[in-house]
Amino acid sequence: MNRLTAVGTAVYTAVGTLGGFIAHLLGGWETAIQTLVCFMLIDYITGIMLAILNKSSKSARGGLDSWAGLKGIFKKMGMLIVVIVANRLDVMAGTDVTRNGCIIILIANEGLSIIENLGTMGVPVPKILINFIEALKNKDDQHKTEEPSEEENNHESEESTGQSESDSESGD
Repeated sequence: MNRLTAVGTAVYTAVGTLGGFIAHLLGGWETAIQTLVCFMLIDYITGIMLAILNKSSKSARGGLDSWAGLKGIFKKMGMLIVVIVANRLDVMAGTDVTRNGCIIILIANEGLSIIENLGTMGVPVPKILINFIEALKNKDDQHKTEEPSEEENNHESEESTGQSESDSESGD
C-alpha cells in the first residue's frame, strides 16, 4: 500500500468515526434528522443566494457578509445541539418524543425561512407548501400556549406532597 492510500484510508476512517459519533449523539441518522439537515443546508444556500442578489436582511447593504454567514453557521450548530440535548433527555426517559418534537419544530422553522428566502427572490412558492409549513409552525405555537399556568403547577405540587398551602402553614 502506498503512502497516499494509507493517508486517504486514515482520513476516511477518521471522518467516518466522527460522523458515526455525531449521528449517535443526534439519536441516529433516520429520515427526520436527514430532513432537518437537508433543510438547514437549503436555508443556508438560499440565504447566500439572497446576499448575492443584494436582498439579504442579514447584512447592512443586503449583500454577502462573512460575519452574517458565520452567525448563520453557529445558529445551525445550535439547532443540532438542541437535538442532542433532546435526544439525551429521551434516552434517560426511555422515549423519543422530545427529540422528534424538537426536530419537527426546527424543520418547520427552517421551512418557513426557506419559503421567505424564495419569496424574496421572486420564486413562486405553491400555496400547499406554505400551508403545510405554517401548520407545523402553528402546532408548535399551540404547544407553547398549552404550558401549565403557575396555579396549575402549584396544584400539581400540592397533590404530590399531599399538602395544601394552608396545611403547610398551620404545621399539620
